[in-house]
Amino acid sequence: MSFRLEMLQVARVAPKLLGDSADLVSDFLLSRLAPGGRGFLDRADRPDLYYTVFGIEGLMALQKEPPRDSLRHWLATFGDGEGLDFVHLSCLARCWASLGGGLSEAQKQSLAGRLEAWRTPDGGYHQAAGRRNGSAYGCLIAFGAYQDLGMLPPDPMSIARCMDSLETPDGAWSNEPGLTLGSTTATSAMLSLYRNMQLPPPPAAVDWLLRQCLPEGGFLAVPGAPIPDLLSTAVALHALANHAEAIEKVRERCLDFIDSLWSAAGGFHGNWTDDTLDPEYTYYGLLALGHLAL
Repeated sequence: MSFRLEMLQVARVAPKLLGDSADLVSDFLLSRLAPGGRGFLDRADRPDLYYTVFGIEGLMALQKEPPRDSLRHWLATFGDGEGLDFVHLSCLARCWASLGGGLSEAQKQSLAGRLEAWRTPDGGYHQAAGRRNGSAYGCLIAFGAYQDLGMLPPDPMSIARCMDSLETPDGAWSNEPGLTLGSTTATSAMLSLYRNMQLPPPPAAVDWLLRQCLPEGGFLAVPGAPIPDLLSTAVALHALANHAEAIEKVRERCLDFIDSLWSAAGGFHGNWTDDTLDPEYTYYGLLALGHLAL
């Protein structure tokens, strides 16, 4: 199962906990559609492929139909992704995969070739151009994009070798080599990538992740961060998906934390200081709730 479908399958369980509030969430996501249904809006109210990923998949998780025709028409304007950066290339592939079809085989091959421009000499991928080493984020996003195109990256085991270089002495992973402390998002990305590549995850990383969950709930982005956040919490829970005992240890406190980020407007805030609602964090709210409802 692809990384995209893996997340969507779990997010679809969120309505068990949302109850009647699920309609508020779908109404909020629909409110973030650009005029004419041409993409979903970012935080500056501009249509953006990145936010469109979460808008489409958020609606699908809630069993609501996104406006496929208008979205396909808008996606078609990007062709095979010429001129897009690494993240938005990946988002283009993911949006088409979610909506079903739309790219010709030639366009898929061309888009995959554009992804390879972001490959690093160590065999990984990085979201910034010209890097010598891959990042945890880049490796996971590239692997997921290839899955969405119905392919595997060339020499996928070189990604595993890149992953090894990102391990940190504390038993986690970082997004750059040579760091001494890991991060929750990088460690979660690597554990999810291990699962997708059918490789056994290092047990130390699971223990490290659990230590990032505060007694009052929520995962820290890095050890010593001032407050927990929804992104770190959602991706950590997703990375721990095969470790039922681990999730059980944090279930109630994480439910309390996510509830503290809920807005009656139908979305989720990214953290306690975030005043803006958007499709991205709202989808991560659904993903986290889905794991906690299983």
